[in-house]
Amino acid sequence: MITIAERINGMFLDVKRAIKEKNASVIHELAKRQTEAGATYLDINVGTAAADQHDAMRWLVETTQEAVKTPLAIDSQKLDVVKAGLEVAKNKVMINSSQGEPEALDIYIPLAQEHNAALICLTMNKDGVPQDVDTRVEIAATIVSKVLEHGMDMDKVFIDPIILPVNVDQKQPGYMLEVFSQIKLLSDPQPHITVGLSNFSQGTKEKSLLNRTMLIMAVAAGLDTALLDVLDQDLMDAGICAEMILNKQIYSDSFLKAARS
Repeated sequence: MITIAERINGMFLDVKRAIKEKNASVIHELAKRQTEAGATYLDINVGTAAADQHDAMRWLVETTQEAVKTPLAIDSQKLDVVKAGLEVAKNKVMINSSQGEPEALDIYIPLAQEHNAALICLTMNKDGVPQDVDTRVEIAATIVSKVLEHGMDMDKVFIDPIILPVNVDQKQPGYMLEVFSQIKLLSDPQPHITVGLSNFSQGTKEKSLLNRTMLIMAVAAGLDTALLDVLDQDLMDAGICAEMILNKQIYSDSFLKAARS
């Protein structure tokens, strides 16, 4: 599974404080711990930590790269902030994220190609996040069509159907599993399928249990990527185990250790 580590985000108080104080040691530690825990990418998100998000994004990217060579996911809803991060990124990179409207894709796909970057595309349009399966799949089909039109490598495309908190709408998890299954059928080769997993349990008491269970079910339905807390070892183990059961990992008595290495 491709894991995108979520903790270098200005929404967390320790990171927010580190950005304001330009305290590199906090960022270095998070970068190293998440890399050691098995992160494929480190998500870099300024959040609400700075008035000058461009400067803060550049500082976060440069500071993280001082500690590790792990690929980064430049995460912002603002295109110019994403570009600020890309300007100083030295290693393999991902852009997180583009909306699924054709106009947005015509901007973000060439930008990703220019930087040889992967791209997360949201099944979201001008009307917001769809509440049903069909509209999510229709937007996913638009994303795939635009990717083919621009000649982008499908292996660099990550479609995010946007999972909602279970305590907001309990029908949504079932919808998501159906969306995952249908996205797999849109093209060959197929795009990656991803979610921001922690959003699923936002505002709930049993966060870790909910995230583990949803991850296992999602992997069975086609999910192969997630933005998640890689420091939650039980969660990471659950994802590895799900892939092993689906024959995507080779079983041995040390299959957890083997997958992490």
